[in-house]
Amino acid sequence: MTQDKDAPLREDIRLLGRLLGDTVRDQQGDASFELVERIRQNSVRFRRDDDHAARKELEGTLDALSREQTIQVVRAFSYFSHLANIAEDQHHIRRSRAHLIAGSAPREGSLAHALALAFADGKTTPATLAGFLGEALISPVLTAHPTEVQRKSILNCQTVIARLLDERDRKQLTPEESEANDEALRRAVLTLWQTRMLRPAKLSVVDEVNNGLSYFETTFLHELPRLYANLEDRLAAADPALGKQELPAFLQVGNWIGGDRDGNPFVTADILEQALAMQASVALRHYLDELHTLGSQLSLALGLVSASDALLTLAQGSPDSSPHRSDEPYRLALAGIHARVAATHRALIGTEPIGHAADHAQPYDSAQALLDDLDVIHRSLVANGSAALARGRLRHLRCAVRVFGFHLAPIDLRQNSDVHERTVAELLEVARPGSAYLNLDETARCALLLEELATPRPLASPHVHYSEEAESELEIFRAAREAHRRYGRNAIRNCIISKTDDVSDVLELALLLKEAGLLRPHESALDVNLVPLFETIGDLENAAGVMERLFSLPLYRKLLEAAGNTQEVMLGYSDSNKDGGFLTSGWALYKAEGELVDVFARHGVRMRLFHGRGGSVGRGGGPSYQAILAQPDGAVQGQIRLTEQGEVIAAKYGNPEVGHRNLEVLVAATLEASRRPESAAPTPPEFLDAMQALSDSAFAAYRGLVYETEGFEQYFWESTVIAEIAGLNIGSRPASRKKGTSIEDLRAIPWVFSWSQCRLMLPGWFGFGTAVKQYLAGHPKDGLARLQAMHKDWSFFTTLLSNMDMVLSKTDLAIASRYAELVKDAELREAIFNRIRGEWQDTVDALLAITGQQELLADNPLLKRSIRNRFPYLDPLNHVQVELLRRHREHGDDERLRVGIHISINGIAAGLRNSG
Repeated sequence: MTQDKDAPLREDIRLLGRLLGDTVRDQQGDASFELVERIRQNSVRFRRDDDHAARKELEGTLDALSREQTIQVVRAFSYFSHLANIAEDQHHIRRSRAHLIAGSAPREGSLAHALALAFADGKTTPATLAGFLGEALISPVLTAHPTEVQRKSILNCQTVIARLLDERDRKQLTPEESEANDEALRRAVLTLWQTRMLRPAKLSVVDEVNNGLSYFETTFLHELPRLYANLEDRLAAADPALGKQELPAFLQVGNWIGGDRDGNPFVTADILEQALAMQASVALRHYLDELHTLGSQLSLALGLVSASDALLTLAQGSPDSSPHRSDEPYRLALAGIHARVAATHRALIGTEPIGHAADHAQPYDSAQALLDDLDVIHRSLVANGSAALARGRLRHLRCAVRVFGFHLAPIDLRQNSDVHERTVAELLEVARPGSAYLNLDETARCALLLEELATPRPLASPHVHYSEEAESELEIFRAAREAHRRYGRNAIRNCIISKTDDVSDVLELALLLKEAGLLRPHESALDVNLVPLFETIGDLENAAGVMERLFSLPLYRKLLEAAGNTQEVMLGYSDSNKDGGFLTSGWALYKAEGELVDVFARHGVRMRLFHGRGGSVGRGGGPSYQAILAQPDGAVQGQIRLTEQGEVIAAKYGNPEVGHRNLEVLVAATLEASRRPESAAPTPPEFLDAMQALSDSAFAAYRGLVYETEGFEQYFWESTVIAEIAGLNIGSRPASRKKGTSIEDLRAIPWVFSWSQCRLMLPGWFGFGTAVKQYLAGHPKDGLARLQAMHKDWSFFTTLLSNMDMVLSKTDLAIASRYAELVKDAELREAIFNRIRGEWQDTVDALLAITGQQELLADNPLLKRSIRNRFPYLDPLNHVQVELLRRHREHGDDERLRVGIHISINGIAAGLRNSG
C-alpha cells in the first residue's frame, strides 16, 4: 500500500482548523461558529466540486452579513490562512527530514547536490571551491514596502504554534505530554485570535526596522552559523586538509529598512542612526547571551585541562573574583569578554544591555578585537585536547561575530537620482554662481562633476543655509561616515541610485559622498559602493552603454580599482514590469544582463548583480533557485544580491528551519550558476529572435491596455483595493510617488499587490497569449515546435513559463468579475474585463500548448496541493472584501469597515503567500 505522504499535512490543517473553530465558538458564540462553518462548507463544495448552487448560496450568505458578522468572518478566514501556512511550512520540514533519514539522493537546491555537481567535473577540488567562496558574496537583502501586512506580535504567535506542531512530529509523546501539547496549541490559537491583527496607527520606519530585526533574532543569527559549519564540514570531509579552514563571511544578510529614502520622506539621518543602533543592540545582546551560556558550559579546571598562555592572560583580566572559579580559566576569560561586550553596548548604544549587567570594563574598539579574544579560547581548546568543545557553541559564536560584526547587517542607502541632481545643482549654484547645472547637457554635466571630483575642496559651507531637501541629503551621508566610525565600514557599504539614466547620475552621488568624506580624491579612496539602479525598459536597454561610458572615465576607474575592481549594478524588476509588462520586462532584464557581462569583461571589471526581485512573479518573484540558474552565462560570478520583500520575508525566514533551507538554496544556486561549464552551448539565435518577437507583441498588448485604453486608470482604481491600500496603515512609504491616480506615478509594489488581491494577477501574465497567437500566425509551420524547444532547452524560457503557470493557477476570473462590478461605468467595466478575460484564456491555451501540460500546475504537484488546501478558505475573504469595499465607498467614515478591509487584505496576502 502506497503511503499518503500528505496525510500529516491534512491532519495538521484539520487540527488547527478545529482549534480555530472551537475558539470562534467559545469567544463569539454558537451562531458565529455556525455561520463561519456554513460559509466554509459551501466554499469547499464550490471550489472542489464546482458546485454552482453552493456558490450561489455562498454569495447570498456573504452579501447578507451584518457589519459585525462581516468582521468575524473576515477574522476567522484570515487567521485560517495564517494557520494553513504554518502547517505547510511544518510539512516541508517533515518531508525534508524524511528524505535525509531515508538517505535519499540530495535534492536540487541543497548544498550536498551543489557540491556533488561541482566535484563531478573532475577539475573542481574542495580547496578550489573554498578559494572560490573566499571571493564570493551572496546576500539576500530585507526590504520593507508599502503593502507589508504582518505584525511582529502575529509572527510571535505563529512561532509558538509552529514549535508545538514540530514537537508532535519529532517526539513520541506520552498521553500526558500529548494532552499538554494539545492544551498549549489551544492556548496559542486563542492568543492568536485575541491578538490585534492591525496596527492602531500608521506604521513608522522604526516599526519596520523592529519587524525586520525579529528575523535576525529568530533565524539569521542562529541559522547562518549552522550553515557555515555544515559547508565547512562537507568540504573537510571531501578533503581532510581543509579540516581547520574556516570560510570567510561570503553569505550575509543585507538590509534596506532605515536607509531606503526613495519616495519615503520619513527616512532621515536620525532614523538611519536609530536603525543602526537597534541593529547593533540585537547583535551585541546575542553575543552576550551566547557568552553567558558558554560561561556556564566551559567549566574546565586547571589540573584536568591545560590552557595556553594567551588564554591565561585573558583569564587574569577577568572581573570575576569568585574563589570558586579561580581555577577555571575558560570561565574567567569568558566573563572578561562578556564584561567588555556589555561595555561595548554601553559605549555604542548608550544603554545597559537588558539582563547583562557587568562590572566596569574596557569596550572593544572593533568586532575583530572581540573575534581575536574568542580565537584565543578556540586555539587553547584545540591545542589542549578539547577540540570537540571548540566545535559547538563557541564555533557558532565566532562565526556570528565574523558575519554580523557589531553592525548586524549592512544597511544600503538608496535615493532617486532626481534628488541627487537637485542637491548637487543647489550646492554648485551657491559655490559657483551661474553654473546653472540643471540646464547643462550630459557632456557638460560630466565635465563639471569630474572637475569637482578631482579636488578635495568641499562645495558645501557650514555658513550657508541650504534647502530642507539638500540639508537632509548631506546629513544622511554625514551619518553614514559616523556609522563607519562607530560600527565599522561594513555598517553601510552601498549607495544605490534609483532611476539611473546616465553617467552623471553616478557622478552626482560621488560628489555628495565627497562632501561627507566618504570619497577622498587625493587618496583615490571610496568607502562605499556606487550602485546604479536601472529600472524601466528604456533604462535596461541603456544600461550597458551607461556602464561603458562610466568605465571609460580614468577618475572613476581609479576609484574602482581602489575598491577592489568590483562594480555592483542593480536591476529593477518591479518598475520594468509596470512599464512594459511581464514578458518584456523579463526579456529586457535578460538582455541587459548579457550586455553588461560583455561590457564588464571588456574592461576587466568584476560584476556583481543586485536583483530587485519582489515577492510576486509580477515583480520578479518565483523560486530563487530556478531564477538564479536562469541568468545568462557569466552573470553570476560568485557574487549576487537579491531583495526579499514583504510577506515573502515571513514565508521564507519566519520559521528557522525553513529559513535555513532558503539560505542554503541561495548558496547552492549561486555555486551552480557560477561554475557553469565554459563549453556550454550558446543560446540558439532562433530562440533569441523568437523571444524578441514575442516580447514586441506582448509589449504592444500590455501598453495598449494599461496606458493607451481610455478609462483604464479609472477601472483599476475602482476594481481593486488600491485606494484603500493608499489610505490604510500599511507601510511607512506612500503608495504613490506623487499625489494623484496616475499609474506612471504609482509604486510598482501596490500596483502588483492590488491585482493580486482581486485575484487577477494581471502583471504576471498579461500579453503572453496575444504574443504567442501573433507569433504562430507568422510561423504557421514551425512556430509551435520552436516554442516547445525553447521551453525544453532554454532555462530562461522554462523559468518564465513556470512562473507564469504559478500565477495563472492563482487567478480566479469568477472572483475577479465580482471586483469588476465595483466599476460604476458599466460599459467601461464590460469592455475592459472582457478584454482581460479573453487574454487570460489565450494565455492559458498558449502555455498548455507549449509545455504539453493538460492543465495548469501539472508539473508542480506541491503548489497544486497547496492551492487545493487553502483556496476554499481564501475565496470567502475575496467575496467579503468586495462587499466591504462597496459599503466603504458608500459610507467612507465607518471605521469598522476600514478595519474589515484591512484584515481581509492581510488574510488574502497570507493565503497567496507571494502577492506583494
